[in-house]
Amino acid sequence: MSGASTDSGGQSIWSRPERGTRGPAPTHGRDAMVAAAIDLADAGGLEAVSMRAVANALGMAAGSLYRHLSSRDDLLALMVDRCVGKLRPYPEGPGDWRDEMVLLARRQLELYRRHRWLVDAIARPGPPGPNALAWFDTCLRVLQPVHAPVTAKFEAIAMITGVVSLFARAETASGPLRFDHVDLAAYPHLAAAFAAPPAAAPRRDLLERTLRGLLTGLLAADAD
Repeated sequence: MSGASTDSGGQSIWSRPERGTRGPAPTHGRDAMVAAAIDLADAGGLEAVSMRAVANALGMAAGSLYRHLSSRDDLLALMVDRCVGKLRPYPEGPGDWRDEMVLLARRQLELYRRHRWLVDAIARPGPPGPNALAWFDTCLRVLQPVHAPVTAKFEAIAMITGVVSLFARAETASGPLRFDHVDLAAYPHLAAAFAAPPAAAPRRDLLERTLRGLLTGLLAADAD
């Protein structure tokens, strides 16, 4: 998780003071600006978020925002990290590491459902913010009992995040592929699949089965 940006001098938004020293203090601080931007994105997507739109929402001049932020990228970075902070509280254990990783992933998917724009914004390049770092740190703590290289753990975290993003995107798509009113005579394997009797519903949903399969395949060989 990242989404952060740097200014023209190469300094990250996370290492810069909250506001510049020049000009009068604006009527709204950075927190209010980020909250207004999130409201705009929730209502109209990322394309609805601009420095001018945020200023209008707060009744400010657009130039006032630049005393706090160098660019829209800064604003998006702060929006992402503010939302990532909603993944708390993290599981505290002790518990099975697979169960805790699945719980973290479910919370991540729920966050994407609440903020549909986040799955795109979070993929933006840049250094992670403090809430994203706390989330990574928690994942590594959960995986601490696993006897696997650190690189393998980072790969597993990245894969879990990718799967959650995929599920989130699928939920906003036009819907499942349908074969109604399609003649399947020329496609015998499809026809046989649809003719087979329905199987019992799996005990776990597709997200959990996918996550547990990934975790087992990537990490569990040496974990138990």
